[in-house]
Amino acid sequence: MSSPTQSGDRASWRAVAALCVGFFMTLLDLTIVHVAMPSMQKGLNASLNDVMWVNSAYLLAFAVPLLLTGRLGDRFGPKRLYLAGLVLFTLASLACGLSGDAETLIAARVVQGVGAAAMTPQTMAFITHLFPADQRGAPLGIWGSVAGLATVSGPLLGGVLVTHLGWQWIFFVNIPVGVVALTLLLLWVPDLQTGRAHRFDFLGVVLCCAGLGLIVFGIQNGEHFGWGRVVGPIQIGHVITAGVVVLALFVVWQASRRNPEPLLPLRIFRNRNFSLGNIANVTIGFTVTGLFVPLVLFLQTVPKLTPLMAGLITAPASLMSGLVAIFAGRLSNRANAKYLPITGFLLLGFAIGAMTFLLHDGPQWTLLPCLLVAGTGMGLVYAPLTNISTKTLDGSLMGAGAGIYNTSRQFGNVLGSAATAAVLQVVLASSGDFTSATRAAMITLLGALVIGLVAAFSFQPGVQHSAGASDPRLPVSRPS
Repeated sequence: MSSPTQSGDRASWRAVAALCVGFFMTLLDLTIVHVAMPSMQKGLNASLNDVMWVNSAYLLAFAVPLLLTGRLGDRFGPKRLYLAGLVLFTLASLACGLSGDAETLIAARVVQGVGAAAMTPQTMAFITHLFPADQRGAPLGIWGSVAGLATVSGPLLGGVLVTHLGWQWIFFVNIPVGVVALTLLLLWVPDLQTGRAHRFDFLGVVLCCAGLGLIVFGIQNGEHFGWGRVVGPIQIGHVITAGVVVLALFVVWQASRRNPEPLLPLRIFRNRNFSLGNIANVTIGFTVTGLFVPLVLFLQTVPKLTPLMAGLITAPASLMSGLVAIFAGRLSNRANAKYLPITGFLLLGFAIGAMTFLLHDGPQWTLLPCLLVAGTGMGLVYAPLTNISTKTLDGSLMGAGAGIYNTSRQFGNVLGSAATAAVLQVVLASSGDFTSATRAAMITLLGALVIGLVAAFSFQPGVQHSAGASDPRLPVSRPS
């Protein structure tokens, strides 16, 4: 296989472009629902708890299987897993838009989340397989740009669709995009051959999915149950504790000599940059989700902006994040790349701190400079963080690494959503002031940013691809 940097070889770049179309959809659906919740509640004659489950169901089904789907990509080939996930996601989007009640919509969102989980690890795995370690910065810049753009452009696109077409179209819009993504996948994306059959860690799969499922359910839906009783004598605290215990058993099984090929090879965490990168990855997921969820709710509650206007207010962060990530990805091949995410975390902290003082019930244009700074910070974190975290991984660990890395991001999303929701409710119950509650939620994010900043400072600088690591580029069968 020729290097993508050689003259005339554009195949690897076409593959990245094709994969990013579907990847964009999966992340867009994390946030596009937020501005549609009031319309869903009215259109479906549903409770607020019901429409919150529309979001929770997707987060749960997306986050929990990521470790498994990363390893399945290793076993059956990332293109096949991506194809299955894309078809499932597109069909589930159609079912979401056609739903006539909240229960059907929630069930369709679960299926949609499973499809997204099958797709997401494969996008990062393809980049690490198609590009040598010292040339991944540029494609990871594109990948990071798409991640940032999709995550924070959901409110804008959702506002346009809900205002002019109805809430159903936040799901219907995925159908033509899915068809385009499928066509490009078949035409441009190679079929990577792993070269060996992987064993399947069935017990590890059960323990991992059960443990993550219990923890994510407890954190994401604690507010729905008032952090109290779920059913019978079972409390939210019991659910989370059970999840921690099951995950502990999972780790013990992964370390056991009786497990010939673990789902989560623990030796991967001997790589310092990978371990630190996942800590920082949780914090960026926590911060971005934790920022835009309360901000979008504030804009529609206090100054009473329409969904479209709320989306327009947040759009500059989306555009700036996407633009900066492209250049930051290229720069992340350099030896001092850790200073890119360090700068990004600092800019994010400054922007969030400034916004807490600028929230009011009048015109919201004063937030725009802060959102531009926040978007710049996000762009400086996404791609460089991924490149630094995965550059020195052994090729045989790339599938597991992609699953772990994407799981940590989604876990951060869940934590950010749950934490800000909890702060909003507590402050609203005591003061009744939504502006004060939003400020308190934003201040909560600053603590997470400190953790990410410390992790970024602790990266081993100037590390290139390990000489002892196998080249992750694999034999490919090109589409005809």
